Amino acid sequence: MTAAPDPAPLLPAFRQGAWQESLDTADLPGSPARRLALVPEIVAHADRRWWRAARTALPPLADRRARVRAALELFAHGTVTVGGLGPQSAAAFRAALWESAGLPGPLVERWCALLSEGFARRDVPGADDALALVALPGNTFTCLDSVLDQAERSAAVWVRPSRREPLSAARLVAALLAADWPAERIGLYPTDQRTLHGLVKLTDRHVVYGGAGLAASMRDAPTLTLHGPGRGCALVPAGLPVDDAVAWLLPLVAADSGRFCRNVRTVVCLDADPEPVAKALAAALDGLHPGPAPDPAAPDWPLTAFRDPGEAERAAAQVRDRLRAGDRLLTREPTVVQGAGGDVFVRPHLVLLDGRFGAASDVAHPLVGHEVPFPFAAVLGATADAARAIADDSLFVHRPPTPHS
Repeated sequence: MTAAPDPAPLLPAFRQGAWQESLDTADLPGSPARRLALVPEIVAHADRRWWRAARTALPPLADRRARVRAALELFAHGTVTVGGLGPQSAAAFRAALWESAGLPGPLVERWCALLSEGFARRDVPGADDALALVALPGNTFTCLDSVLDQAERSAAVWVRPSRREPLSAARLVAALLAADWPAERIGLYPTDQRTLHGLVKLTDRHVVYGGAGLAASMRDAPTLTLHGPGRGCALVPAGLPVDDAVAWLLPLVAADSGRFCRNVRTVVCLDADPEPVAKALAAALDGLHPGPAPDPAAPDWPLTAFRDPGEAERAAAQVRDRLRAGDRLLTREPTVVQGAGGDVFVRPHLVLLDGRFGAASDVAHPLVGHEVPFPFAAVLGATADAARAIADDSLFVHRPPTPHS
């Protein structure tokens, strides 16, 4: 008789002050196989009742800033115990993120540094008695900054990680515990999308990251801070030399593998022919390859790998399927490629939109402001009125750092 294979390691939830398994699980992407414990809504309701009783016995939490600072150091460089995964070193964390989420080492190092820098710049918030919820995205773990902010200001914080990348959230919870954060004041609540709406109802303050669909479904919730699509755009003034424009635009499009909400998705050439800028920027994007930069002196803008079967093709199709007659994909490299180790990547995309956009009503193009999990931009020519309409719909508007005639 053949022995049954050992079950994949389980990343548990953290609730009621302890790591907890669940009968409900979801498979995590990548290899080796891992599973994620899911918290059903009925269990979350019970935990809310538990919290009401537990909070009355908790002493005031002093030295929050020092504990968070220690947790950040452990998160980036230390060894912490992450539930069912056991002790995890910094190197093992980076390896797990690469295997499961396709995040290369240089990107993990950069995002760890950004977390620490953001924490150092943030003012110390005043503390209150709220039970906070932070629902995280799967595109970047720098949004863990919101967890740290709510930990400093709230009586307790429940973290709802992305099912695509829960490892960083679990490691931060483990790092806080290792820094003597009271276990009753922190939770890790992986859920399905329907249960997320239930968590919002159960908590007092909510910070939620998500795409347009989630943003629309939650916009009217009280005490909600919603981080929806950023639709980052760049406004290129007439007369800006093409080489200067490309040097300015390339990192705005390609940095952080295009995974930040502030990454540029739309390049607006004001009262000018957009084609020269578009062609030059496309050539620069074609020069970005999976893996380390071939020139050690060049900036390193690594691409992320896709781990779910078919996910890379589906992501690339989000651009291809939104092209209109006359639009041109100017990047010439193959769109979906395999790296040396068989890892699958989506190469940067740049599309030149057909026509000149002259009024606010003209800018309702499906690629204007469209966000995908890889470097992508749509370039268009526009009048001041059309550019203003695009900027008004963007959370992040980039302009050249110095004026040009």
